[in-house]
Amino acid sequence: MSVKAYLEITMVINETNRPAAGKVYADYRQPFLRQVKGALTKDLLIRKEDVQVLHGFDSVENAQAYLSSDMFKNDVFVGLKPLWSTDPDVKIYTVA
Repeated sequence: MSVKAYLEITMVINETNRPAAGKVYADYRQPFLRQVKGALTKDLLIRKEDVQVLHGFDSVENAQAYLSSDMFKNDVFVGLKPLWSTDPDVKIYTVA
């Protein structure tokens, strides 16, 4: 199955908090890929300015649904929120 939609979450996280953010990513990458409906890929992208997590899904609907899932709201969000310098930027893209 190919990626039809991407969920991009961009977070401003200072350098001292980035190892903790990387741990949240690593801890939930495999559960995300195994348990979230339509999840196909998950990549961590790091720049000096920010950190992005790029999630690949089989549909826009499944990408949107993940944002309301227990895993996202109760685990990932809770683990990352104290690390943010500002609120994250969340975007969903359709693959053309």
